[in-house]
Amino acid sequence: MASSSKANLAEQDEGEEAEEIEHFNDFTLASSWERFISEIEATCRQWLADGPKRLLEKGAVHLDSSDNIYKVKSELKNAAKIYSMEYYFEISGKIADWNCTLHDLQLCFGVKEFLVISPQSASGVVLDAPEATKLLSAVSIALANCSSLWPAFVPVHDPSRKAFIGIQNMGTIFTRRFEADRIGSQVPIKFMHLEGLYELFVSKFAYCMSDHSMHLFRVHLLMKLTYQTLPNDEDNYDDIQEADTESAKSETSPGCDNPNRKHWDDDCPWNEWYSAEDPVMGFDLVVTWSEKVVESSLEMAEMENASPHEAEKWILAPNLYPNLDSSKGDRIGFASQLHLLVNALEMSFEAPFIEDFVSVENPGSDNLESTMVIPPPTVLDRVLKDLFLEDPQLPDFAKDEHKSSRAIKGAPVESLFVQFCLHSLWFGNCNIRAISVLWIEFVREIRWHWEESQPLPKIPANGSIDLATCLINQKLQMLAICIGKKRELNEEFEDCIGTKDNASANMEKMQEVNKVGDESSSFHAQSQAFDEKRDSLLTPEGFNGSKTVESKFSANAQDVHSADKSTLDSIRRGSAGPVGSMKLLKLCQSLHAPFTQSAPLMTEDMHEERLHAIETFGFSCNFSAQLERETLSSDMSAFKAANPGAVFEDFIRWYSPRDWENDESEAKGPSTDLTEGMNVDWPPQGRLSRRMSESGNFWRKIWDEAPILPASEQKPLLDPNREGEKILHYLETMQPHQLLEQMVCTAFRASADTLNQTNYGSLKEMDTKIDQLYLTMASTLRPLQVNLLSNTSDTIEDLQRLCVVFEHVEKLLILAASLHRRFRQVPRISEAIFSNYYNFYLPTMGIGLADVDTQKEFDMKLQLSQNERQVVSNMFAPPTANQSWRKVLSMGNHLNGHEPILREIIFSMHDNASDNHYASSSPRDYQQDTETYRMYTCGTSNDLRVALSIISYD
Repeated sequence: MASSSKANLAEQDEGEEAEEIEHFNDFTLASSWERFISEIEATCRQWLADGPKRLLEKGAVHLDSSDNIYKVKSELKNAAKIYSMEYYFEISGKIADWNCTLHDLQLCFGVKEFLVISPQSASGVVLDAPEATKLLSAVSIALANCSSLWPAFVPVHDPSRKAFIGIQNMGTIFTRRFEADRIGSQVPIKFMHLEGLYELFVSKFAYCMSDHSMHLFRVHLLMKLTYQTLPNDEDNYDDIQEADTESAKSETSPGCDNPNRKHWDDDCPWNEWYSAEDPVMGFDLVVTWSEKVVESSLEMAEMENASPHEAEKWILAPNLYPNLDSSKGDRIGFASQLHLLVNALEMSFEAPFIEDFVSVENPGSDNLESTMVIPPPTVLDRVLKDLFLEDPQLPDFAKDEHKSSRAIKGAPVESLFVQFCLHSLWFGNCNIRAISVLWIEFVREIRWHWEESQPLPKIPANGSIDLATCLINQKLQMLAICIGKKRELNEEFEDCIGTKDNASANMEKMQEVNKVGDESSSFHAQSQAFDEKRDSLLTPEGFNGSKTVESKFSANAQDVHSADKSTLDSIRRGSAGPVGSMKLLKLCQSLHAPFTQSAPLMTEDMHEERLHAIETFGFSCNFSAQLERETLSSDMSAFKAANPGAVFEDFIRWYSPRDWENDESEAKGPSTDLTEGMNVDWPPQGRLSRRMSESGNFWRKIWDEAPILPASEQKPLLDPNREGEKILHYLETMQPHQLLEQMVCTAFRASADTLNQTNYGSLKEMDTKIDQLYLTMASTLRPLQVNLLSNTSDTIEDLQRLCVVFEHVEKLLILAASLHRRFRQVPRISEAIFSNYYNFYLPTMGIGLADVDTQKEFDMKLQLSQNERQVVSNMFAPPTANQSWRKVLSMGNHLNGHEPILREIIFSMHDNASDNHYASSSPRDYQQDTETYRMYTCGTSNDLRVALSIISYD
């Protein structure tokens, strides 16, 4: 028991000792204010120990307003109030000049790293003056205990005044004090001029206010002026129009556009479809003077009248349109309309016929959004008139075409279907109902052109079909050819009737005059002229008709049996001339190549049907002959007419040489009975190939049935009436998704081709981006070109992403065009600005860093050379009379009549400690040239901010 009681007593004594330790009072930190100073000191010591690199690792925050400034933050509590202490520091050791992006306090007081302590309140400032002084004193004591030379600042007064007080311990002798305040209105006239600001600064250290003009003070001066171009609004445009005649006739400023144009992009290729907002709102011109030493206010007055062209540096800063780099889709352009077209494509699978989206009786019409309105008939008529307006001269369809454009199955930008697609982008906000209405009326107008044999506009009738384009464009090209053939047949029929009428009239006249006439010879001559006219239409390039052929034939006067040759020549028709030295097998006559009809034109779907048939039935000689029966029969008939007495083997030797096997071993010597006196190998030795010599060969059957007719007398292989009706049936019965698939491909290509015509100078980044866009479009649109799209396909999502990519390129292109037109004479400026913005904008395009702060604004400053200053100066056009009275000029240093929007001046006074009244007590180490007074002023005639720092002796 005794032992246990002793143990309890021992535990009780230990508990009392611990309780005494816990309640130990440190009377060296008796007050809360002293504990507050100690907490500030501990935080500062930690920041000093860590250093900038360690603070970055711990999560120091980078300031968006500066490229090289970071901050760390700590919360401090004093009594019932909570304060926030922030430490601002830089990474690089270089002292940035004021042309760089500096923190506001760095600019005002010329400091590098500093502390800011402020209350955590709604205003963020200390409104009570004694509290502000006490707070600043606490920070000063803590920094002195740390042996730190950081300046400390406290925000005071109203937040709009941007007022601060501060202090910096310069060592054991000097202390620098800071004070900044702002006048937001009614700035005294005296302080609007440099002379008054100079006297304000001198008053801070002069002993008497009245001796400013009597004493000379060596004041160091730095000045920076900021000018801003006028905004491009309608009001300013009206002012330009109201300018006097002399200014209107003055020479246009280099690099600028014609001021008579109402909008900046009136001559840009996209202006036909939409008007883009100018991405360049204007420019800020920052003009800086090198440091000067001013000794009197008179020198300040002279400096106020100095021209900005005398400044040391000119720095240009572009002001771009807000949210230019955003992807919210709030800007109207090709990309926004293409996105709507993709939405229409997605909805096109909901109905089997285009008319279903127009009819109000369609059961699915209730699913259509109420926003899918159809424009009024007047708009529809205006669009159709623009589409089918006759152009006397066809445009150059290959002009300014990108090298990768044909990889996308669309059509040339000036063609009819492309114009339809581009109009559809803006017709009724590109909804499926509006597209359906426009397409139905479009096809009706095409049928009218067909029935009236009127040529289709914006389609070249050159007799060829471009299979690299979309199927609808191929169909329209073929329809244009059919219309042309139809017109030719109609004209020939009318000419034939007219010829007969004229012939009968002429014969009656001849009978009345001569009483004797050879009617048959006259009719024969006219018939022969008509036949020559038809043959001439089929004459290929390189031949000049039958007359040339006859001269070639008659020139060979040494052919055997000239009498027989003349007899055969009299019945030879449709010959294009002899084929080298080839001879007929049965007659020792030259083998002639006939004029033949062109092969029937086929569109892509017709070729696919033919290939599908070949894959189904297999490829054989007879089957290929069946597919080509009409063409083969036409060529055989023409060959028979051009080569009287020819046999099937002769045709094979000319038409399909690989099916004729020469037999040199069985060749006989020259025939002496038929070729007396000439060395001619005749008859040719050889045989037909195995496939041509088979019994029941379809080619020989066609040969036997083919009549002897030249191409000019044959039935045309292309039946324009039949093919034209088939094309119209295709256009009228297309399924909606088939139409929209081709429209999407064509619209993307046409939009890119339109933008590609923009003149933006030699910007390599823009060239690369456009090349990448075409390649991206070709790969993304490939499923639409091979009919692999379905309503559940992921291709719709790919198309929507493609719209975003297109929007990025479109924005960059418009910016490039805007910069290029301003700086045509000095392309270095536009190239530098665009390259800088391109690198800034690149991360938002999905290329570059993964984590990007898209809220950061584009900020660029470009220093100009001497030869570039005049071009930039011309951008500041002299204000018109209507503009001048709006603002009373109250500041100097005008640039073409424009006063600076901001004037910044740094006054400083340098003293040697040995020359002043502190010299007797100053150590030798401090007796050096020191900036004892510094004043920063910033403002205009309606706003003035002054920041003063003074070094005092403790």
